Amino acid sequence: MTNYETMYILRPSVEEEDRNAIVEKFKGIVSNGGEVVSVDEWGSRKLAYEIEKVKDGYYVLMTFKGDGAIVTELERNYRISDDVMRFIVINLDQK
Repeated sequence: MTNYETMYILRPSVEEEDRNAIVEKFKGIVSNGGEVVSVDEWGSRKLAYEIEKVKDGYYVLMTFKGDGAIVTELERNYRISDDVMRFIVINLDQK
């Protein structure tokens, strides 16, 4: 399995209960065929630049092991979620 790291930024208007559900949803996607190594919720931080007139975001960093199919499914879910403002997935094994 390949090591990956993903960071996604949630809208600051998302309630804590909903935010926890979103984090668990993305962990569940990875767990279905992969392994979640760690999830680090950085919390609310100021964005480097405004995104759709929003100045803050809730940052979540997740490290996991899996294959390309998991990354594809994770990115698909990021794109269709209205609460995710930005995301990135990085392959940690590439030299």
